[in-house]
Amino acid sequence: MRTALTIAGSDCSGGAGIQADLKTMTMNGVYAMSAITALTAQNTTGVTGIVDISPEFVKQQLEMIFEDIYPDAVKIGMVSSAVIIEAIAEELIKYKAKNIVLDPVMIATSGSALMESTALSTLKSKLFPLARVITPNILEAQTLSGISIKDEAAMSKAAKIIYEAHGCAVLLKGGHSVNDANDLLYDKGKENWFYGKRINNPNTHGTGCTLSSAIAANLAKGYTLEESVQRSKDYISGALLSMLDLGKGSGPMNHAFDLKGEYAKEVGRE
Repeated sequence: MRTALTIAGSDCSGGAGIQADLKTMTMNGVYAMSAITALTAQNTTGVTGIVDISPEFVKQQLEMIFEDIYPDAVKIGMVSSAVIIEAIAEELIKYKAKNIVLDPVMIATSGSALMESTALSTLKSKLFPLARVITPNILEAQTLSGISIKDEAAMSKAAKIIYEAHGCAVLLKGGHSVNDANDLLYDKGKENWFYGKRINNPNTHGTGCTLSSAIAANLAKGYTLEESVQRSKDYISGALLSMLDLGKGSGPMNHAFDLKGEYAKEVGRE
C-alpha cells in the first residue's frame, strides 16, 4: 500500500488541517500519517486560539515517521512560524522526501490569520525549493506574486511570476472570485487549465487542505502531476456535491461521500 504524510496543524472541528488531510488521503487509497505543527481552537465560524508545537518535537515526529514507514508523498499545510519551517526543511532534506505538495496556508476560510508575518520569507526560501507543486489560492497568490488578480490573464501572469521566482510548479486555484473554479497549473513554462463548474454549496471549510492532500495521495500512487490534479478536483467536486451541512458558519465537506461497505453504514441497531 502506498503511503502519504501530512505535516500540518490540527483542526479540532475536523473540517480542515490534519483531520481533513487524513480523511482525504484514506479516501484516495493511501495509508495516511501525520506530523502536527500546531493545535488550533477553531470551528466553522473562526479560529480563537493557536498553540505551536515546538520545532524539536516536530522534528521528532518526522524522524519517527521517515525511519519506519517512509512516505511516498508529503503534503505540507499550516506552518505558522519560521523556526518550525526550518525544522521541517531540515528533516525533509535529510530523508530525501519526495512528491512534496505545499499548500501555503496563510488565512483560514473564515478569514483568520494562520501564519506569522515573519514566517512567509522563510517558507519561500526553505520549503518552496523542495516542493513538487505549491497550491496557492487567489489571495495567497497575490501575496506571493505582488500583483492584483482579477481575471484569468492575471492568474497566468501571477503563476509565471511565482514559478520563475521559486522553481516549483504552481497550481493557482481560481475559485468563485475569478471564475467557476477553474485552476491553472504552471510548470516548466507550460500552462494547463483545469476547468470546473460552480457548485452552489457555501460549506467550503477545508477545501484547500483537501485538494493538496488528494494531490499528494495521487502522486504517491504514481499518477503524474496533471493526472493527480484532475483526480483531486473530481474528488472535491464529489465531496461538495454531497451537500453536507454542519456547523453555524462555512461548514466542512463530506470527505467520505464515496465510502461504502458494511462498516460505513450510518444506521445500526437502536
